[in-house]
Amino acid sequence: MSKQARETRLGENEAMAVGRNIRVSPRKLGVVAGLIRGKRVEAALSELTFSKRRIAQDVRKVLQSAIANAENNHQLDVDRLVVAEASVGKGLVMRRFHARARGRGAPILKPFSHITIVVREREEEKKAPAKAKSKGAKSAPKADTAEVQSGEQA
Repeated sequence: MSKQARETRLGENEAMAVGRNIRVSPRKLGVVAGLIRGKRVEAALSELTFSKRRIAQDVRKVLQSAIANAENNHQLDVDRLVVAEASVGKGLVMRRFHARARGRGAPILKPFSHITIVVREREEEKKAPAKAKSKGAKSAPKADTAEVQSGEQA
């Protein structure tokens, strides 16, 4: 009589971490999430560490959590991880008001956001052997531009 377990949305080589109720607007958090999307985790961590944006430290904590989840729960190699997804969602909005002249009020909106970071282990890139050029073979000569131009006019 219990609920059926839902299928995991992660692959075998992925790990996820979620940061909820982060006190910043989704638009501002999306800018920081865009900085790390698709990068290797070492580069993403250094980018967030030295970012001037206040929210970058919270994103760095979530990224470190995703890396720890990959290492401890999924036995993935930390050196081969990349940030596969960094998605931002809208949370609740605290509403306050600012007293204005003549008995009026102006709204103050204090939004919250959620961030989900998925890290994926890269497959080993197989390097293709470089094709050696033979010294005796020459490429086909290109047609003279004068011949091409005169052919078009005729």
